[in-house]
Amino acid sequence: MEEFLKNISIFKNLNDEQLLQISKILKPVNYKAGETIIVEGEKGDTMYIFKSGKVQITHQLTLKIGSQHWEEGEKSMAILDAEKISFFGEMSLVTGSPRSATIKALSECELYEISKEDFEKLAEERPDIGYKIMKEIATTLSYRIEGLNENILKLTTALSIALSKKKK
Repeated sequence: MEEFLKNISIFKNLNDEQLLQISKILKPVNYKAGETIIVEGEKGDTMYIFKSGKVQITHQLTLKIGSQHWEEGEKSMAILDAEKISFFGEMSLVTGSPRSATIKALSECELYEISKEDFEKLAEERPDIGYKIMKEIATTLSYRIEGLNENILKLTTALSIALSKKKK
């Protein structure tokens, strides 16, 4: 287990003894293709470590259809693959806030679940482990925010161009 954990980005700065402590709070969970892992809006208190599989992240959106008709729909935001991304659901582990998206298994998924309660207990007993993991989570979230900011800039530019053409 420790060898597997060494390849997970949030655990990369942990030594063998620290990895052993983390392995004690990991709960193996499996999902079949099509199963929902996380539901947008529900209270979150776990994060997931990928062992294998692929998941899709979706958000509920309200879209205007026609001049006065509005419909709710689901928009695919990203596909995460165990070979590229090592974890998801970390925001709820940190904040306990409601889930920001729905995540469904696109293939059979082997995951490890970490509960907020277990992580907080370990971090209190072993602040060295808690600090290193939280630092990696913060770094990952920072990179994701940078990417989102770039996407927002592209979208607002495209919207501005589209609106300026419509006025002509």
